[in-house]
Amino acid sequence: MFGLKPLELGIIVLILLLLFGASKLPKLARSLGSSAREFRKGVEEGANANAEDSPDGAAEASEDS
Repeated sequence: MFGLKPLELGIIVLILLLLFGASKLPKLARSLGSSAREFRKGVEEGANANAEDSPDGAAEASEDS
């Protein structure tokens, strides 16, 4: 995952614990996960909408090049 070693991940978690405290960390992680899920959902919907709008999109793109 991003080329991080276990020691580096441990240091990052320790810094997060010091900054936000143990009580706020689960809420922060939940919020971050929810945001990432919504972002992926939006990207997929955009890709699906583009595919539905122009089924010949790949052919048109190759002609423009």
